[in-house]
Amino acid sequence: MSINKIRSILYTVAKILGDVNAVKKGTVGKRIARRAAGKVTGRVMGKIFK
Repeated sequence: MSINKIRSILYTVAKILGDVNAVKKGTVGKRIARRAAGKVTGRVMGKIFK
């Protein structure tokens, strides 16, 4: 197993744990908004720094 696969698995687990934590705290809406904003920012930065 390569380092990249392990890293990908760890990030996926962290994302799932963050979702579970948001449900427990009742901040799911905030989390969804922040993840959407992060995706948009990533796409914009990707287009700028091609």
